[in-house]
Amino acid sequence: MNGTDWPSPAANLHNIEAEIKEVLAATGVHVPSLTVGGNAQATLPLPLAALVSLTITFKLDKSAEFLHGVAGPALESTAAGSPWPSTPIVAALWAQKVRRWHDYIVFFSSRTVFKQDKHAVVQLLRSCFAACLGSSHTLMSKLTVHGGVGALLGHGFCSHLAPGGMSPVAPGILFLRTYRAIYDIMFITEEILLLVIGSARDLVNAVPNAEYSGQAINPPHRLKSHQLSLASAIEKVKQASTLGASLLCITGGSGLVQMLYQETLPTWFLSGNGIRTGAKFPLLEGYAIAHFSILCGACAWGTSTSFLSKRRAQIINYHLSFVVSALHGKISLGCAHATWKAYVLGFLSMMVACVPNWVSEINIETLRRLATGLRWWNEPELALALLQRGGCTAMSAAAELVMSY
Repeated sequence: MNGTDWPSPAANLHNIEAEIKEVLAATGVHVPSLTVGGNAQATLPLPLAALVSLTITFKLDKSAEFLHGVAGPALESTAAGSPWPSTPIVAALWAQKVRRWHDYIVFFSSRTVFKQDKHAVVQLLRSCFAACLGSSHTLMSKLTVHGGVGALLGHGFCSHLAPGGMSPVAPGILFLRTYRAIYDIMFITEEILLLVIGSARDLVNAVPNAEYSGQAINPPHRLKSHQLSLASAIEKVKQASTLGASLLCITGGSGLVQMLYQETLPTWFLSGNGIRTGAKFPLLEGYAIAHFSILCGACAWGTSTSFLSKRRAQIINYHLSFVVSALHGKISLGCAHATWKAYVLGFLSMMVACVPNWVSEINIETLRRLATGLRWWNEPELALALLQRGGCTAMSAAAELVMSY
């Protein structure tokens, strides 16, 4: 459809744009420009202009509430799907019409940015991790310095209210209100995996070297240098992987988890993300990936026998066939060996301890070859536990393992 000129109060439009950018900046998201450049006149597509013209004339009383319940989402979806900057124009018109809805209109307008810009989605995901794990190096330092669920989801819109402006929206709340509208979600799997790994690397850098050598470290010195203990770093890694699994499953469900197991994880281990050596503590990095993977699978497919068992078994067997190929040297990995070993041992240990029903669904030949690889790594107890969870069909392989020692 051809566009049509729509008389827009320019001053109000610029104010709306500035407030949208302010809301996004409060959650660590920065977009270079929200509107068309130059002196081009802002226009709306004809269908959207007609819809705005219709809805803006509704009588604002209780008898028309049902009309707003239908027209509001329709207007939001239509504006979001129209060429940018349709949404700020609609917001400017409505904010001028109904001033008491101003904050809500600005908020819904800020959500539509993520439909247009993948980089904005990535920034929002980073802000979620920074808020949950705690950081004093972000623009949201007042909200995120202590971390936790409170910083991720916020404490209401009244806290930290800026004079004359809107209160900052917590990044987790903004993500929960926007993820359904993201058209292309396939890139989110890799981004969340990289954020989990990056969180582990950042936390490792905060752990004193003495922790790795087993030497005691003076607690007052640790407090003065703001360093974490190794135990605290492990807990933070669990927190990061739990957050990552939650965001991934909320966004794409079993579809993104299947991509994680079949494509994203193998690709990362083969490439190593360009890093082969030099990690300060690759064991923690591998454990973070294992914890993240198990949680994603458990959230998507469950831990007990169900109607999802067949699909789960196919994906787990596919992933473990890749693990077996790497264990037996049939493929060359790009990541550090310590990271790979920590991942395999962590993944299999958690599968045995937390989701034993998964083990019974693994192909018997795959189980046998996994046990052989674990025996090469001098992990006979884990190999035997894996075969024990395999059921009656794995009894002969378990007997062979016991007799080999």
